[in-house]
Amino acid sequence: MRDTRYAMHELTPRQVKITDAFWSPRLEVNAQRAILHQWRELENSGCLDNFRLVTGDKVGFREGWFFADSDAYKWLDAAARSYAVAPDAQLKTLMGTFIDLLARAQTADGYLFTYNQLHFPGQRWINLQVEHELYCHGHLIEAGVSHFEATGEIGALNIALKAANLLVLDFLDAGPDKTCGHEEIELALLRLYRATHIATYLELARQFLERRGRSAFFPIKLAREFSAANARGKSVQQQRQAYAATQPDYEASKLPLGNFAKKPRLITARWYLNALSGRYAQQHAPIRQQTTPVGHAVRFGYLETAIALLHRLRPDDTLLPALERTWEHLITRRMYVTGGLGALPALEGFGRDYELDPEYAYGETCAALASLFWNWEMALITRQARYSDLFEWQLYNAAAVGMGLSGEDYLYNNPLACRGGVTRRAWFAVPCCPSNLSRTWASLGKYIYTFDQDQVWIHQYIGSATTLDVSGPIDLSIESSLPYSGAITLRVNPAAPIDLTLHLRIPSWASVSPISLKINGEDQPLGTVEQSGVEPTAQGYDPRLSRFISITRTWQPGDVIELTFDLPITLRRAHPRVKGHAGKVALTRGPLVYCLESVDNPGVNLFTARLNSATLHAEYDERLGGSVVLRAETLDQQALTFIPYQLWANRSESQMTVWVKAE
Repeated sequence: MRDTRYAMHELTPRQVKITDAFWSPRLEVNAQRAILHQWRELENSGCLDNFRLVTGDKVGFREGWFFADSDAYKWLDAAARSYAVAPDAQLKTLMGTFIDLLARAQTADGYLFTYNQLHFPGQRWINLQVEHELYCHGHLIEAGVSHFEATGEIGALNIALKAANLLVLDFLDAGPDKTCGHEEIELALLRLYRATHIATYLELARQFLERRGRSAFFPIKLAREFSAANARGKSVQQQRQAYAATQPDYEASKLPLGNFAKKPRLITARWYLNALSGRYAQQHAPIRQQTTPVGHAVRFGYLETAIALLHRLRPDDTLLPALERTWEHLITRRMYVTGGLGALPALEGFGRDYELDPEYAYGETCAALASLFWNWEMALITRQARYSDLFEWQLYNAAAVGMGLSGEDYLYNNPLACRGGVTRRAWFAVPCCPSNLSRTWASLGKYIYTFDQDQVWIHQYIGSATTLDVSGPIDLSIESSLPYSGAITLRVNPAAPIDLTLHLRIPSWASVSPISLKINGEDQPLGTVEQSGVEPTAQGYDPRLSRFISITRTWQPGDVIELTFDLPITLRRAHPRVKGHAGKVALTRGPLVYCLESVDNPGVNLFTARLNSATLHAEYDERLGGSVVLRAETLDQQALTFIPYQLWANRSESQMTVWVKAE
């Protein structure tokens, strides 16, 4: 019998045309500026030259981190996804040139890792927990799949297949030590399986996941890997010095600085304890026993996404309970009000329960993106609105903040309070976030609609249009004024009258305010759902308040749904166990979190000002690309302007805070 729980169908991004007043300009910037900027930075940093050194096209010395190859692969992934929805001749040429370079740099049996190929020829799969060989091969494989899906060409896919076949040969049925310290290869193999239906890729991904937390004497083995990696790093420096001695004009590429991150006491000791315990890389327990978000937040998100995708492709009910418990723990105790993940710099990961200091907040952009991927998989599996709700919240806040309005400057870490030192940068020493953002933006269309035999779900209210085959062809379109106002129009236009159920998500932020629903101008009743007996969340945002309302009827050509949400200003308060938040509030309106930025509030001490909430009101402001800002006064009548958190740091270095004192 067919397992109907997994029958919800995804769309590809190219099946959805986005026509959204808020998102369309951002997607245009992504396609026309951001991706080309990222290519230039990869050239400037020497990342692309590393492949040319392998092929002999260039003479020089390898630059960048040992995992730098992944940044180039992620660019190809982003470029391919962008090309799929916005074909561009220049982008196609760049992709083709790079794919040709990769094909020549790859060994005959599929290996491609420039760090070893240039510095340690003949060595492979050394220090899997530290040096990210499998992580890099994962992004190579994902890029190959994305390029094939975008173009139908097999050049990049053949590179991915050669790499994957080598992994099958070397790692299938291997022991528990054979896992990567940074999850990604699991996702890549699962995507490759979906594209090719070759069962060994699915099986290897499953084995990689099942091996986690099963290595005996892990702390000892990890310490040895650290020691070996350090020794190899010293060898590379000696090679560099020897090369420089023979090349007087040689000057090593200087990687750009990272952003400032305020660090709590004892962070170095905590990092070592976290790493050696296995928690840093989610190696501390088998996956069904991992029910608490721990360690590096990006790695955590990629792991959860891979487990959920495995469950969707090969249903295993022993996997789902841990995923759901982990998600509950995340939103109730270890997530910031923006949806940002990762409380500890250096660790780039989770702290203890309720350890959510806004100034220490790391909130790496890639961690937010990893959470988007995970929540999408959970939405597909469970059909519960809570996961689509958290997707929306993180999309507009924790993720969108990562790319500046120009598309050419970025934030890596995303604190919720900044006294200085955090600025947008054109590039980073570890530039994982820019192309990760670009590939996510290019794929945005896939996250709006899903469907089944006689059902359609609307997950996000983003202006768009698509055609589905749901017991017959049906055109759907959304006109949306979000995130700044709450008017939504859905047009349902089947080729002929059709019976189906349409599921509309009621966002959590709209759960306590009036909602209007009309079909062809006639008011429709809206039921309510009481939430009781649930643990309060750490920072006042609760995606569990979201729900789907279901409309079952015979839809006629030209039917129109009008959905109107109020967007009241909400004062959110932290859980009493979150230190330093007593008497403070975070302001939200609709799906947006707001903040004070010093450039808008001259003469105001953002960290001592006390809000008079009775004076709060929303106004349209043409600055920052046009947005709705919040105006208010302090108790001593100083003017305050709050801007959407996603827009801060777009003008100059500044101070900022999300949490403000209130009367």
